Amino acid sequence: MTQNLPSPEHPLKLGTRGSPLALAQAYETRNRLSAAHDLPEDAFEIVVIRTTGDDRALIASDTPLKELGGKGLFTREIEQDLLSGAIDIAIHSMKDMPVLQPGGLVIDCYLPREDVRDAFVSPQFAHLRDLPDGSLVGTSSLRRRAQVLAAFPNLDVVEFRGNVQTRLKKLEDGVATCTFLAQAGLNRLDMAEVARGPIAPEEMLPAIAQGAIGIERRIDDIRVADMLAPLHDVPTGHRLAAERAFLAALDGSCETPIAGLADLEGGTLRLRGEILRPDGSEVLRDDRTAAIEDGAELGRAMAADLLAQAGPGFFDWRS
Repeated sequence: MTQNLPSPEHPLKLGTRGSPLALAQAYETRNRLSAAHDLPEDAFEIVVIRTTGDDRALIASDTPLKELGGKGLFTREIEQDLLSGAIDIAIHSMKDMPVLQPGGLVIDCYLPREDVRDAFVSPQFAHLRDLPDGSLVGTSSLRRRAQVLAAFPNLDVVEFRGNVQTRLKKLEDGVATCTFLAQAGLNRLDMAEVARGPIAPEEMLPAIAQGAIGIERRIDDIRVADMLAPLHDVPTGHRLAAERAFLAALDGSCETPIAGLADLEGGTLRLRGEILRPDGSEVLRDDRTAAIEDGAELGRAMAADLLAQAGPGFFDWRS
């Protein structure tokens, strides 16, 4: 039984970024903790932490993320506050998380996964195939960029970064004809109607861990580990173990177009993986199954085979 439960006088501090989506994820976590331990909501304090990535995004909103320093820009300060004890847990969108955590921290609690699919968003068109030649597709994701160029080389892709609200405003201003958002984020913001519809994984395989919320803690904080245990969704954990092992073996980052999705079918785990040249000129795919407990090994093996097929320089831009 968990000892020293938080109270309004001594709340558990939940660290998060301050975007509307990040806050929605923090509220979901708080509500689940409150229900699991029969505690009032004010026994949990949501602490908004401004990251380096948030600051730089305001200055250089159209600069590719890889040129600003990668995913760690959006987690570094949060993890520093977690290590220092300024917060007790950190709440993350797992698709944005590096595959390795700083020493002393661990992510071993995942909330039930939301919709994994990408959503197509456009004021004018219902599908990518409806766009006229030369239409501007807005995305900051190298994965989505490469997938679009591979399937529709007649389209042009422009840098398109920002939170959900920022990207919708850019569409209104005509910066691009369409963009993509994670269906999970729209669902969590009660904005599902914004999308023309979700895109099937067979058409656009999603980002690793898309739709999953992970909760990070200090490894030695047993009190918090006990509190988080009832929240952990085991199927999501199995799926992310395979996907993140695949990503880690590929040395995946914001600089490499990689997609992957694990699904559970009875006692079997199915993993679909995809790597692409950044310009969309070549796509390598794989689709395998294994026992659920062998998911991480499957992810590593699939990555090794795809890398062997790809050869040196696969992720380099072609001139």
